[in-house]
Amino acid sequence: MSATRLLVLGIVRGYGRAHGYRVGNDLLSWGADEWANVKWGSIYHALKSLTQGGFLLDHNDIPGRTDYELTERGEAEFMRLLRDAVRHPQPRPDFLGAALAMLPSLPRAEAIRLLRERLTTLEEARDKALAQVDALVDPPHVREMFGLWEHNAASSADWTRGLIERLEAGAYPMAGEPGSPGRPGSWPDLLFPPYPPRE
Repeated sequence: MSATRLLVLGIVRGYGRAHGYRVGNDLLSWGADEWANVKWGSIYHALKSLTQGGFLLDHNDIPGRTDYELTERGEAEFMRLLRDAVRHPQPRPDFLGAALAMLPSLPRAEAIRLLRERLTTLEEARDKALAQVDALVDPPHVREMFGLWEHNAASSADWTRGLIERLEAGAYPMAGEPGSPGRPGSWPDLLFPPYPPRE
């Protein structure tokens, strides 16, 4: 799974139609170059390969600028990547970060269901690592590795539980709800201040 692929599809989907500079500018303003290792080259590579794969349609209406929009195949791929990133914990944080950036594209009930799947997987990983800590005899220092895994899974499970509770309480407008930024083409009026603030 590629976080860059999910993010690029999501931004083009959000605007309805976007050029490469806009996609890259948004991603860099979110700090995705740090938490997802997104670079200008990877953004343009993703746009090119997604277009060649039939996920994006390119338009050259303005000389010197290419705009992109999702095809039906691109919408299906975006939703597949988003659902997988929400439901399946990964060792790297970029997949979850990309999913959280696009979370309102999911209906509330579906997001909660996918997060519950994630929570179950995290709790199983926590319990397995804890059992490994308890069972390990030799070499003793390896307990630290299993302890780290147990700690990471436990803290991720706590955070996931909290997000489920916030969504169940009505936090954030989700797909199909008034004011949701999850509808295709709903972003032109949104403002994304740089985070972290950049000089």
